[in-house]
Amino acid sequence: MSDDPAEGMPNHAALVDLAQRLSPLLRFGTSSWNYPGWRGLIYSRDYPGSGAGAAMLGEYAQWPLARTVGVDAFFYAPPQPKALDQYAAVLPADFRCVSKVWDRITTHTFVNPRDRARQGELNPDWLNAELFERDVLTPMREHFLPHTGPFVLEFTSVARQAMTSAAFAARLDAFFGALPMDMRYAVELRNAELLTPEYFAVLRNHGVAHVYNAWTRMPTIGEQMAMPDTITADFLVSRALLRQGRTFAEAVDAFAPYDRIRERNPRLRADLIALARLAIALRIPLYVLIGNRTEGCSPLTIAAIVEQLVIAGGS
Repeated sequence: MSDDPAEGMPNHAALVDLAQRLSPLLRFGTSSWNYPGWRGLIYSRDYPGSGAGAAMLGEYAQWPLARTVGVDAFFYAPPQPKALDQYAAVLPADFRCVSKVWDRITTHTFVNPRDRARQGELNPDWLNAELFERDVLTPMREHFLPHTGPFVLEFTSVARQAMTSAAFAARLDAFFGALPMDMRYAVELRNAELLTPEYFAVLRNHGVAHVYNAWTRMPTIGEQMAMPDTITADFLVSRALLRQGRTFAEAVDAFAPYDRIRERNPRLRADLIALARLAIALRIPLYVLIGNRTEGCSPLTIAAIVEQLVIAGGS
């Protein structure tokens, strides 16, 4: 692996031109925004490693290619009104965020939990629709509705013997059946064996999107796209996070501080471009979140993909 300094950020005028030529159906963004190493790429000044969330988000949202962002912090705790008000105050009117859902809702079995006493226990609140509506949907409606995009329910890996694919599909069916459907929901899996016809049928019945994800133990985005009947909603979501076979910790060690492309992933770029063209052909929105651990610097990856889309046409 080696640094690739040749792939730099286009200047501001070029970024504005790319943004103007990119289809409004395509919303590219990064997986979170709290990266001080992006100074000179997105940020014009130094930010501390924590505590500057709203200020950083406000500057991030002015980057010409940013049309969405992943709010990963909501995976670790439900959204709080004060933070939502601060975020809403700095975002442009049409800027919609992709919010991860509190892991208290999506964790099946506690593995490496923040409360060590619960290690190995089944989660009594797994897919608890009432808790989700009360602690996640309600504050988002009251404090962040104009900026609310899809909610992503990320299901972390579970042992195969812990849950059958049929049981998972049935629980998803009951969960979405109990929710108000005026919001957009999406499901991200980390167990490839759960990608079954029953799973896609449940999503389709409720208008919920499957998240085409790039993750260490999942099929590639292109391989997921090739599966039958994977388009299950009137919008698409993709999260590009890791190369197949690479762990999160390995990627952190290889790519921090995320200020340059360290390792190009042509297959991933081609898959995301194909997904973007599919969204345009179907005339439905696509939300694409790219993490730093895919190539080393997600803003540079986004710029390279958007540039390829625009130059090649069909964007």
